Amino acid sequence: MMRAETPAEYSTALRWLHVPIWVIFVTTVGFILVQLRAGRRWLAWTICTLRTFTLLLNFTVGQNLNYLEVTHLRSIRFLGESVSGAVGLWNPLMLLGQLSAILCLVFLADATAAVWRRGDRRQAVVLGGTIVFFALATTVQAALVLGQMIAAPFTASPFYLAVIAAMGYELTREVLRTAQLSDSLRESEERMTLAADAAGFGVWMWESASDRLWASERGRHQLGFSSGEALNIGAMMQHIHADDREAVHRELQLAGEARGEWRSEYRVRLPDGTCRWIAARGRMYPETTGGMPARMLGVTVDITARKTAEQALEMQRDELVHLARITTLNEFSNSLAHELNQPLAIILTNAQAAQRLLAQSPPDLAEARDILTDIVSEDVRAGEVIRRLRSLLKHGRSHLLPLSVNTVIEDVLRIAHSELIGRGITVHTALAASLPMTQGDRIQLQQVLLNLILNACEAMAANPPASRHLRLESAHLERTIRISVSDSGCGLPSDPESIFKPFYTTKSDGLGLGLAICRSIVTAHQGRLWAEAHAVAGNASGVAAEHPGATVHLELPVVTEND
Repeated sequence: MMRAETPAEYSTALRWLHVPIWVIFVTTVGFILVQLRAGRRWLAWTICTLRTFTLLLNFTVGQNLNYLEVTHLRSIRFLGESVSGAVGLWNPLMLLGQLSAILCLVFLADATAAVWRRGDRRQAVVLGGTIVFFALATTVQAALVLGQMIAAPFTASPFYLAVIAAMGYELTREVLRTAQLSDSLRESEERMTLAADAAGFGVWMWESASDRLWASERGRHQLGFSSGEALNIGAMMQHIHADDREAVHRELQLAGEARGEWRSEYRVRLPDGTCRWIAARGRMYPETTGGMPARMLGVTVDITARKTAEQALEMQRDELVHLARITTLNEFSNSLAHELNQPLAIILTNAQAAQRLLAQSPPDLAEARDILTDIVSEDVRAGEVIRRLRSLLKHGRSHLLPLSVNTVIEDVLRIAHSELIGRGITVHTALAASLPMTQGDRIQLQQVLLNLILNACEAMAANPPASRHLRLESAHLERTIRISVSDSGCGLPSDPESIFKPFYTTKSDGLGLGLAICRSIVTAHQGRLWAEAHAVAGNASGVAAEHPGATVHLELPVVTEND
């Protein structure tokens, strides 16, 4: 344009000048949106659309967007040389180009203000302020030249070079900062890997959409993968023990759908054929606006040693529970012997009487038939005593099954019937009707109740026979069933919890393990066991204040439909 010799040359150059101007508008607006992460998108689209429309008008209406016709050229002195300037008829559509320039200035100023408010003030001043200043200078200079208010050529290029310098400075600074962050990230990753290895953790990430699974070297080993094996959820499921696979898959799906946490413990078969226990924990993260897909991040840890110790501890607990059961029954031995001797003596007497009746001539068959019926009845009675003894003495693992609390109480009272009579204990029961089922091991719960009843009997040993009252109650609370064993004995120590501590005993020959074992059994049933002293004025049975007594409560959870 500055070297044009004819109006036609000038018009053609000015027409093509609008192509780089269009590029400047679009790229500057895009740079602000991406680099500064600011600016109103609707305004950006308006500017780009309007500028594109003016570019089309530039090639279709008049000689260019600025002039309908360039009539002649004028000579302008610029930097010591003579350059060309235009004189002609303005194109009214030039106002659209000026409107797009004004809107661009508004967009740049608004974006710069937003960056300032966000707290990135250095970026707002250096980058935003520079672009706004030189864009304003370019717009004002172009308007003054077109209005022939100043004698100068269009000088958009120097102004835009200053804008590019500001952009280049910011981008270079970002590159340097990215390099520093990369080094920091590498160091952080090394520290995290070291910490995870020291703690025995395996780190993994799963992208649900693509089913892509990544794991650290330790994580690969814990998930059962060899070094070169491809990682995906399907292959991981094949490494999990068949008995655990379905539950793990279901829990993983639920965590993915609910965008929540996943916790699981399962067995994994390693390439060498060994089976290991693995604890896994992960959290699902949704897809981000930056394009990061939905993914789950998590860790795994080998808990085989813990599981082995738990199994050994459970076996020892079962042994201790069995020993305590035998010890409890040993204290009932005299009563149990009496309960067995009684039906056996009746059977013997009836058998002898039947022999005598059959020896008569003629034998009394009707009377003998009645005697044989009595023998069968007493035999069943003795067999029931033996069955109860065998079930209590039987050694085995816990089996949690739905059961009736009232039935357990009645069975225990039948077992302790002779012992209670021998000690002169009066039993009162208040069993709630229509109790829901609980879940537990019948034998272990019978052991707990037998122990509580025996302790109550010991507490009332010093009482006169008329004041030895034992009360058993059952009640349905909101989510639990409560069994209460109350006595009219000597009461509790100042700290009722102390009676549940191991080796605490008031008996001269006691070990102090009974109640501690009872509490461990109840805890394994997800229940509670605690003791309360009665008020000084007496208890519900009307026992006098000199026999304060105590109540031990046992609560067990109600069986729900999901159990």
